[in-house]
Amino acid sequence: MRVGTFVLAAQFPGQGQGEALHRAISTADAAETAGLDAVWLAEHHFVPYGVCPSAVTLAGVLLGRTSRIGVGTAVSVLPTAHPVALGEQAALLHLASGGRFTLGVGRGGPWVDLTVFGAGIGAFESGFPESLDLLMRWLREPAVGADGPRFAFPEVPVVPRPDELDGGGPPVVVACTSPGTVRLAAERALPMMLGMHCGDEDKAGMAALWRRTALAAGHSPEAVAAAAAGHVSAGVVQVADTHQDAVETLLKAMPGWLQQGLAAHRTHDGSPRAMRDPHAYTELLCGLHPVGTPRLCADRLAATAEATGITRFALLAEGSGDLDATLQNVARLGADVLPELA
Repeated sequence: MRVGTFVLAAQFPGQGQGEALHRAISTADAAETAGLDAVWLAEHHFVPYGVCPSAVTLAGVLLGRTSRIGVGTAVSVLPTAHPVALGEQAALLHLASGGRFTLGVGRGGPWVDLTVFGAGIGAFESGFPESLDLLMRWLREPAVGADGPRFAFPEVPVVPRPDELDGGGPPVVVACTSPGTVRLAAERALPMMLGMHCGDEDKAGMAALWRRTALAAGHSPEAVAAAAAGHVSAGVVQVADTHQDAVETLLKAMPGWLQQGLAAHRTHDGSPRAMRDPHAYTELLCGLHPVGTPRLCADRLAATAEATGITRFALLAEGSGDLDATLQNVARLGADVLPELA
């Protein structure tokens, strides 16, 4: 089982944006010290829900500060990026870090980002497969050209070549929130990252759909099993001496952050949208994920692994909103929970 931390660089009410970024960087340092497997970095634009607008840039910072831990994006939003530019950045981080970088990509949402960056709603609604295929070609082939509806250019050499390291180019995972994206990832034998709003039953269903689709697409059982080992389950973690203490810590801080952060999202066309109730959503997350004593946290992770077959986790540890509490949470995840899993 591989347990890592999921870093949003969340700006809680009353905090500055630099404070949120400092906590994010400190969390990554603590994760390496604690012996965790990886740090996964979220990317958002124009909202205090997360103040990191470039997960690959922050990944470069963290790879330079650490020596062992893996660093991945969770995720880089592909519709607002050029696949070649993102592929170049991924190759650079992969090679410069000696293979410690993982590129996570996703569709994002129908937000104003699409307008600001000139992508348009089509890039979100129908353009993701084209972008993903171009990105994967860049990471696998020595030279690439394109003649698609969105990207068209003459063949150019891939520099630097990401496959110069033993084992090839950087691993790629795809954020999946619907059957359509599950099938898209499975057809390409790319592992999934599944969101923290999903319970074990939903994740098990998505994993089963992914496997059926990957086999139907002609991938061998061995290739399917190897790719499935890369699936990542996102969640929340809060380790405390009692279950009540852990839940109370999150219920005191997370609803205010969620209310402020989620309410700031603007759709591409200004249309209204529904928003989750922040308090109810926090309670849901506390019920789904490792929140409680070390033994309870380990049992929750083991139960998810048994139900879904997913043994790789990205756990949000900054739900208290406090730097010292977050660092202690990460330390306890490594010192108290990992031994229980072993």
